[in-house]
Amino acid sequence: MNQLKRLQSGVEGLDELLKGGFVSGSSYIIQGRPGSGKTILANQIGFNHVRDGGRVLFATLLAEPHERLFQFLSTLSFFDKTRIGEEIQFISAFDTMENEGLDEVVKLLRREISRQKSTVMILDGLLNARSKADSPLNTKRFISELQGHAAFAGCTVFFLTSSQLDDGSPEHTMVDGVLELGEEQVGARQMRRIRMRKTRGSAALAGDHECEITDDGLVIYPRLESTITHSPMRDSAEISIIPSGIASLDPFISGGLMSSSVSLIMGPSGSGKTSFGINFLSESTAEEPGLYFGFYESPQRLRLKAKALGRDFEALEESGALTLVWRSIATEKVDKLALELLRLVEQKSIKRVFIDSLGGMGRTAADKSRLLDLYTALMSELRSRNVTVLASWEVRSILGEGIDAPASDLSGIVDNLLLVRFAETEAELKRHLSILKVRDSNYDPALLELVIDHQGVGVRKAFSHVSDDESSAIARPSSRS
Repeated sequence: MNQLKRLQSGVEGLDELLKGGFVSGSSYIIQGRPGSGKTILANQIGFNHVRDGGRVLFATLLAEPHERLFQFLSTLSFFDKTRIGEEIQFISAFDTMENEGLDEVVKLLRREISRQKSTVMILDGLLNARSKADSPLNTKRFISELQGHAAFAGCTVFFLTSSQLDDGSPEHTMVDGVLELGEEQVGARQMRRIRMRKTRGSAALAGDHECEITDDGLVIYPRLESTITHSPMRDSAEISIIPSGIASLDPFISGGLMSSSVSLIMGPSGSGKTSFGINFLSESTAEEPGLYFGFYESPQRLRLKAKALGRDFEALEESGALTLVWRSIATEKVDKLALELLRLVEQKSIKRVFIDSLGGMGRTAADKSRLLDLYTALMSELRSRNVTVLASWEVRSILGEGIDAPASDLSGIVDNLLLVRFAETEAELKRHLSILKVRDSNYDPALLELVIDHQGVGVRKAFSHVSDDESSAIARPSSRS
């Protein structure tokens, strides 16, 4: 099968979205409302292209001077003023369009493509060309004539427009691909997105994908569940038992946790979920490092909490056995977080991960309906890399029976499910641990007491004087789980 020659955009996430990059010699529309990032993306592609040895012609049909554009672009790391005039040429065709018409614009751009030996042309202001054309047929002819000469010269063309063109517009029917940039309000946050509305001669990841504008330009985060599809096929056939970090718990779960398994510990605030995770990570070594990936406890506070439990996180960090990462829920994006987590696992050869918490991570998602798919893809990928995962989930109910599960199909995401609840016993508030599920292994279903003190975290059989009614109320989850 013949492979089409590709033009790499150099934009993080975009080439993955395009399954390898743009098709060389093809034409594309980049559309979106003013401020959506079209001009930044186009210039990012252009400057990345000249760094790879290409030559770029940037033509505009707008009245705005190029000096103003350079002023804005100078704040971005990809902008290199020394490339302008040689490898990347900026010209204005606005006066030619206004005074002589679109036919003369085509002639001007043809001459410049040939003179500059351009391998990429960016034309900003397609909406003005459409307004200048007498009819949809003339719009098609304008695009067709530019495409024909550019393709003959081996030049890839990008048309920029602020118009929200529909799929049946003359412009869409003529080009090979359409990228749409947009924004949406999610709560108090403004979320940027990108979508491939059309691709000809090439596959692409469909649907909306989150993106953001950083000091490096536009960064795109393809939906994790659309990029990770073969993880279960890479699962290891070798399973071993590893310590949970709580020695007194291991006898109740057949000696410990299965390697490459995913465990979820649920409970209300203050029930000991993070303390449980600290003990889990304390088993990390320089040969099999651990990662704390959290949203509530800063590294400083986590070190203090670990010290109070008799665990020296600072020593583990110094030895390379442990990495602590905290991220703000208010500013992050869920696909960005998942990608960062996987990158850290790969870079540091991580074998233990504590995610504190899945609920916090889920709060960064613009579309909550896809969380189950995202978590499933993420956990499958971690399993395939022989990573053992512990994640926490906070439930609202402190003493009642209700459980706010992270997804309706919880059992499909995790291998082991633990529930910590508070119970009043003889005027004392105690923590009780229920083992609800251990996949592919025997476990003791007895109600356990979770003890957290200056000696650390431990479990023991719940007091015998707890009544059967109290025990069943503590151990039995709601049907909503």
